[in-house]
Amino acid sequence: MHTPVTIIGAGLGGLTLARVLHVHGIPATVYEAEPSPSARAQGGMLDIHDYNGQLALQAAGLMDEFRAIVLEGREAMRVLEPDGTVLLDKADDGTGGRPEAMRGELRQMLIDSLPAGTVRWGHKVADVRALGEGRHEVGFADGTTVVTGLLVGADGAWSRVRPLLSDAVPSYAGTSFVETYLFDADTRHPASAKAVGGGMMIAPSPGKEIFAHRESGDTLHTYLALARPLDWFAAIDFTDAAAATARIAAEFEGWAPELTALITDSHTAPVLRPHYTLPIGHRWERVRGVTLLGDAAHLATPNGEGANLAMLDGAELGKALAAHPDDTEAALAEYEQAMFPRSAEAATFEGVEVQGIDSDGNTARGLIGMFVEKGQ
Repeated sequence: MHTPVTIIGAGLGGLTLARVLHVHGIPATVYEAEPSPSARAQGGMLDIHDYNGQLALQAAGLMDEFRAIVLEGREAMRVLEPDGTVLLDKADDGTGGRPEAMRGELRQMLIDSLPAGTVRWGHKVADVRALGEGRHEVGFADGTTVVTGLLVGADGAWSRVRPLLSDAVPSYAGTSFVETYLFDADTRHPASAKAVGGGMMIAPSPGKEIFAHRESGDTLHTYLALARPLDWFAAIDFTDAAAATARIAAEFEGWAPELTALITDSHTAPVLRPHYTLPIGHRWERVRGVTLLGDAAHLATPNGEGANLAMLDGAELGKALAAHPDDTEAALAEYEQAMFPRSAEAATFEGVEVQGIDSDGNTARGLIGMFVEKGQ
């Protein structure tokens, strides 16, 4: 008899776990604080890697469904100097291993792959307590509770399940994103659309970078990365869109107008996304009946691996539980022993060296943190 599995959090990791368990005939219930799948925008594009995220989708039996939502051509990449000089212009030739899809569509694909009722929406966790012998009680904000023999915290950076295993709490990483959008960019903002190109554009500079992606249609989603303390951002009134835009744009004074327009011409108010991290190599001693996956286990600064790792965590945990139907603790130990070093290695990734030819034919080189995690 399989231990009933209770998953907290209907993000990509928790849903992948539920799907892989379903493939193996193991029932699970996912509890999610959001009231519905469409309650909140799900962020931008994700590149799903052939060495982790795609392996998870293969285990989930969803590769065909994934290919149907891939945005063709979005693996193209451009690297620009702040003055607009092109350092790298790499087309998407179809041979890359990181196809892009919209996070919201990927999440909906996973939801649709589960039996009706698997996800219980509107269940915000208020408290979690150990009952002994590997059993745990989860209390929800609406006053209801559930008791489970296997509890999985897939509930992100501020996990309510993590304290059962670890005293670690996220700390500010020293950098933040500010998000902006340009819609109908090819028509309304042709210079910026040309600068971004067909996929991803990066304009790096010490302490500040501009990342932009061409999403569905001709929407340009921009992440302005700034290495500033939280107090610096706290002095900006983000409820005053014009003032906040002007203050952030001032940090990029002197940059090419097609780049600064990604800020100043935004069709949405700028949104602050501070980056938090758990200690690299975060781990815990085995605690009976409970484990973590994704950001709840190994929150790191954005480097393009977070969503992929969460999905792989979910798939690997699901496979381990299926392989040990009569020994849940053996499954959890096997999963954690592989997950700890895998996530620590991914968290130490800082950048890759890129090479391109500038307008004078000279080789331009730079070390940049290029695999940005989208939609956090």
